Amino acid sequence: MLKSICFIPARGGSKGIRNKNLKLFGKKPLIVYTIQTALNSKLFDYVIVSTDDKKIANVSKKHGAIVPFLRPKNLSTDTATFDDVLIHGVKTLLKKGFEFEIIVARDCTVPFIDKNDMSGAIKLLKKSKCDSVFTVCESHPNPYFGMFELNSRGFLKPSKKFKRPIKRRQDAPKVYELNGLYAHKVENLLKTGKMFTTKMLPYEIDREHGFMIDYEYQFRMANALISTKF
Repeated sequence: MLKSICFIPARGGSKGIRNKNLKLFGKKPLIVYTIQTALNSKLFDYVIVSTDDKKIANVSKKHGAIVPFLRPKNLSTDTATFDDVLIHGVKTLLKKGFEFEIIVARDCTVPFIDKNDMSGAIKLLKKSKCDSVFTVCESHPNPYFGMFELNSRGFLKPSKKFKRPIKRRQDAPKVYELNGLYAHKVENLLKTGKMFTTKMLPYEIDREHGFMIDYEYQFRMANALISTKF
């Protein structure tokens, strides 16, 4: 059986929401929801948190995650890419003796992803000839309908053009937005050095499960969701 880990990147600094990873969500710090759903799923040999922040590290360990290293400062800035953080994490874990063939990266700002979402993405990865599987929701609005950008003269123009005019949202090509779970075959990840390759597959999940918290108003909306349904 292929060994797998859940890898949760959580740096200390954040711009959209101050200290969002430790901000109380419901009755627990936000990051705890991602840690606990990963642990409770029984899908992973290890649940790893990659952080530069000692407070995040302590909270993560208290709730059952492993924090085998503190992330270097150069990988904890606004300019550090997810590619760099993920590759660094994989190489460091392998050097420390962890054995795994699949890595599932989880963004803890998408706290409602559940066991079925994780399991479905992993199963698709295992049975398909691909490098990775990403959880997605159908994008709304759609860049082919209802989204605009500025042209060189500062006027609005459609973000994407299609071969024929699109007059209804339902007629636009299906477009997906990524929402916080990225499952990779480690061998291919190390070979390419990239998260995004030409062999990626989508695994569509419920829109509520894929709800992403980037801004304060989204945090308030998510708190309303967790208090009423989740």
